[in-house]
Amino acid sequence: MGKNHEKLQNNLKQIRKSRGLTQQQLSESADVSRKSINAVENGVYIPSTVLALKIAKTLDCSVEELFELP
Repeated sequence: MGKNHEKLQNNLKQIRKSRGLTQQQLSESADVSRKSINAVENGVYIPSTVLALKIAKTLDCSVEELFELP
């Protein structure tokens, strides 16, 4: 994503909470560490395409609902 990643809007935390999942539950379903989910939610880490797709599938939403450019 280069140096424009700070413009990426991240709705992961809101969607995860709306589904009633903890970071740990989401991480287990997406087969990634809880720390990775936390880093993505806080904008510290931009997920790979594969991870973004796994998270979207687990949350039953599109990648575009999770992440978008304004």
